[in-house]
Amino acid sequence: MAWDRGLAQGLPQDVILEMYNEAGQLAISYKVYRCWVSEYQSLPDLDANANAVAIQHIKLENEGWERDYEVKEPTEPTFQEPQ
Repeated sequence: MAWDRGLAQGLPQDVILEMYNEAGQLAISYKVYRCWVSEYQSLPDLDANANAVAIQHIKLENEGWERDYEVKEPTEPTFQEPQ
């Protein structure tokens, strides 16, 4: 994980950001260049009796990005009536 190899120390790293659809298929990918962490918020204290959602936050700064057009958005599966 890039976080363990330098981002935590503020060293710029190249990152690939991948987004998957509900079927678990790679849908979109971005190449983000020379990223570093500028803000990080860890999990809050959790209370078993509270009705709360734990949200972790990380903010990456970068020196440029581009969409990876080699990744094609998958086609949606279709249903065909049996003959």
